[in-house]
Amino acid sequence: MDLSSTLPYLDVRIFDLIVSALILVIGFFLVKLVVYSFKKSLKKSKLPSLVIEFLGRFLSAIFYVVVLLIAISFVGVNVGSVVLGFSAVLGLILGFGLQDTMNNVFSGVWIAALRPLDIDERVEVQGQDGIVTSVGLMATELLKPDNTRITIPNKLIWDEPIINYSRMSERRIDIPVGISYDGNVDEAVKVALEFLENHEEVLDQPEPQVSVTDLGDSSVNLMLKGWTDREKYWQVRFELTKGIFKAYNEADIEIPFPQRDIHIDGDMVSKNE
Repeated sequence: MDLSSTLPYLDVRIFDLIVSALILVIGFFLVKLVVYSFKKSLKKSKLPSLVIEFLGRFLSAIFYVVVLLIAISFVGVNVGSVVLGFSAVLGLILGFGLQDTMNNVFSGVWIAALRPLDIDERVEVQGQDGIVTSVGLMATELLKPDNTRITIPNKLIWDEPIINYSRMSERRIDIPVGISYDGNVDEAVKVALEFLENHEEVLDQPEPQVSVTDLGDSSVNLMLKGWTDREKYWQVRFELTKGIFKAYNEADIEIPFPQRDIHIDGDMVSKNE
């Protein structure tokens, strides 16, 4: 073997590999810099943070692919054939079951555009309740109240109803309570309404309401309805639940527990459940 003719070729190949590696390192750094500047400039606009984050991730993915193709071209690989082969393989994979992947991407685009949910909002979707921490190309992440994180594919979010607890500034609290059939319904409604109106965190408008909802097996069921600021919802809900129990006790209005009368051999026996 003629080493004199081989060594220059090896030197060229090593040089190409070094250049390719430098392109990857510098290119990835520039991508992060460009995307950071892009997102920073968009923050000056009126675009929501969710859309900005989504566009940033989408742009990053495109730039990373471009940098990778440029780096590959420096080691003598025909980029055109790589792109063509990659497209063929991608089409084949999509035909065999990656439609869900594209559905997740397109669903993410719709979520970012229409904003049924946003970063830092509390939502319920797919039976999961939590704070939105991120919306990516493929999935959305929620931080649940017990400090566990759940990742939900965008397709599942877009295909299901989304309950947004944070979008409105005020929320209504519904407190169900039952009174004995022997009790005075009008008095119970009056006591409950005065209790709602006197609570400092219950808003005057919309006005609090107390209504009889149905006649249960063991009680006449009422519903207390009061509005409060969104941030105080749980605090006020707990206070109303505890407070109506105390108010009814002070007014001698009985809140019954379930009972059933059973007849045995002509005698009536009361059985508590």
